[in-house]
Amino acid sequence: MVTVSVRRVNIIDRKSENLLDFIDPKKYKILPNTAGCYTVEDALRYSRLAREAGISDLIKLEVIGDEKTLFPDTIGLLKATEILAKEGFIVLPYTNDDPIMAKRLEDAGAAAVMPLGAPIGSGLGIRNPYNIRIIIETAVKVPVVVDAGVGTASDAAIAMELGCDAVLINTGIAGAKDPIAMASAMKHAVIAGRLAYRAGRIPKKLYATASSPIEGMLL
Repeated sequence: MVTVSVRRVNIIDRKSENLLDFIDPKKYKILPNTAGCYTVEDALRYSRLAREAGISDLIKLEVIGDEKTLFPDTIGLLKATEILAKEGFIVLPYTNDDPIMAKRLEDAGAAAVMPLGAPIGSGLGIRNPYNIRIIIETAVKVPVVVDAGVGTASDAAIAMELGCDAVLINTGIAGAKDPIAMASAMKHAVIAGRLAYRAGRIPKKLYATASSPIEGMLL
């Protein structure tokens, strides 16, 4: 799956050079997003443009509340989610790591929730793993995708070990010295993290526990 900003990248006008000339929609699922939208009205407009262009009913919904941090405007996000869900969109909202807001977005019709791990482009990793766990374990039943903050493979693995269904990565790959190698690293980290989550890690302890068996030993 490849996510593309409807506002910033041409995927609508087929008469001029278009991103879809380089990405085969038959091979990759295109996920339009509303990056750069600071109002509910803008987010709704670009979501509808993407659907009218025949790209997808899927929309990664962003309503940004602050230009410096790029944190989401969760009040506007909730409103836009409710409107688009009623219009038949499959809404994937970019939100903060607040479990209460995650639940409200689910109730508003979100098909998944996409909490940030850290500010967009920061590469700081998962700053509040405890909230992410609460969202996954008790707040929502829809898929949870960490969106923003994943800077390297270990960040992706941690997100998956927490129980996330997926991660969405841009800068961590695009900004790496070798993006192709980093993309491969992220892929393997996601696989490893998911396997570890499903396998079930041992409990953390403050003291040692002997792991060698004592059966058959002369005592």
